[in-house]
Amino acid sequence: MLDNVALVLGGGGAAGNAWEIGVIAGLAEAGLDMTEAADLVVGTSAGATAAAQLRSGIPPAELLASVLSPPVQPVGQNRERPPSLPMATVFERMRAIGAAATSAADLQRAMGAFGLESDSILGPAAEQRREMVAARLPRREWPERPMIVVAVNAHTGELVAFNRESGVELVDAVTASTALPGLVPTVSINGARYIDGGVRSPDNADLASGYANVVVLSPLGGRGADRAGQFEGLRRPPEWGTDLAGQVEALRKQGSRVEVITPDADSRAAFGTNLMDPATRIPAARAGFAQGKQEATRVTFP
Repeated sequence: MLDNVALVLGGGGAAGNAWEIGVIAGLAEAGLDMTEAADLVVGTSAGATAAAQLRSGIPPAELLASVLSPPVQPVGQNRERPPSLPMATVFERMRAIGAAATSAADLQRAMGAFGLESDSILGPAAEQRREMVAARLPRREWPERPMIVVAVNAHTGELVAFNRESGVELVDAVTASTALPGLVPTVSINGARYIDGGVRSPDNADLASGYANVVVLSPLGGRGADRAGQFEGLRRPPEWGTDLAGQVEALRKQGSRVEVITPDADSRAAFGTNLMDPATRIPAARAGFAQGKQEATRVTFP
């Protein structure tokens, strides 16, 4: 097994999660199994779900097959749709918060406040949301091998890196990391409430600091921008230090060898403009698989 390798899995909705599984399966098909090679996996938002899936012990090819299989709806299950806010309204509010923010900390606190405010409408769906996230996880227990799930404290705006030693259930950690303000409820853990780790950074690659080799899968990165679809235009200036380019530069200055994989043209086409749409999962996974096989030639470890 390779040593001192960190795998960073960024956020990007349903499309991003499926693309990451596809890329990992493509790399494995080409001879590089990151589920074995990674000494640490860092997951944010949709990447947190992917991290839990990849750390489950299930081979990449099986994980990909699961994504490519249309979900089966349980017979006789007619649950009411959870309360929600219009997606366009939510992202408009996020852009307004970003435009008014004067620092990363200011942005994170304001986004936390937005999440807490939205709980008046979304709160009743909290348990249903947790069940939905739990259904996506092959295992409910934290893996033995190191994994970090990134969230943000909704009260303080501070980064929280959940791991096996945090005393928090894996399902709760992943539910928190995927709790995008305005779209789903905040997540209550030990008396505090948490929101999506992507509020701080879509990738949080800086949490791989200290690793000799870092591989970043960034669904929202590429072509000089760090947003796609609904996420386009969300403000995070480079001087804040939470953008992917700045984090990668800092890692390299510390001596890490960093490889960043972002969606190629076919993958971006598969994503479309609504990355939250479950219908994007199969095309995104297929595109990711093809891209992963191609990327394997440059993702090597000395």
